[in-house]
Amino acid sequence: MIQAKNLKKVYSTEEVETTALNNVNIEIKEGEFVAIMGPSGCGKSTLLNIMGLLDNPSDGEYHFLGHDVSNRTERERAQLRKGNIGFIFQSFNLIDELTVFENVELPLLYLGMSADERKEKAEAALERMSMMHRRNHFPQQLSGGQQQRVAIARAVVANAKLILADEPTGNLDSDHGNEVMKVLAELNEQGTTIVMVTHSPHDADFAMRVIHLFDGHVVTENMQEGFHV
Repeated sequence: MIQAKNLKKVYSTEEVETTALNNVNIEIKEGEFVAIMGPSGCGKSTLLNIMGLLDNPSDGEYHFLGHDVSNRTERERAQLRKGNIGFIFQSFNLIDELTVFENVELPLLYLGMSADERKEKAEAALERMSMMHRRNHFPQQLSGGQQQRVAIARAVVANAKLILADEPTGNLDSDHGNEVMKVLAELNEQGTTIVMVTHSPHDADFAMRVIHLFDGHVVTENMQEGFHV
């Protein structure tokens, strides 16, 4: 599903040049659950942005679903993201002015689905996350754990093949965090590929494989025996 070859990302200003990623080589197969770990500033979020087609690398190759997308335009990347990639963020990124249902329905509007189809899919995603009873509430009326469940419903509503999660439990207490991780593990069991950036060894235990970054390099890569759900 994902193949990165000699991936490099450099940010330049007039005064300084910063290398965020340096010759990163990664392959992620369909159906895997992969955790990416490392200290702050090591390139984790930069790598996730490139994987999610939010940014292009400065050098190297990035293949997604068999397409070389290293130098695609923003419009081309957006087209490939639609329906294929769902995002889950630490800060939930829900729209305060929209209800729970409207937040989850939003990606389907961009896909041009009919109102009936949107309703059916959004309701199914909310049922899956046990959030139908909150469909008419607004994000600020929900707990952090509930908001993250809504964010996951939004990420999966279009049956995305890949979920990219950036510190998905970072703003949650341990109980709600554990709940969210179990939901991600269940989604993975059902066939969704998940790549998660995390600082938490506990969260990383849910993954099949852990990739450690340091100073923009992959330093270790471990398969996990007996990862738990």
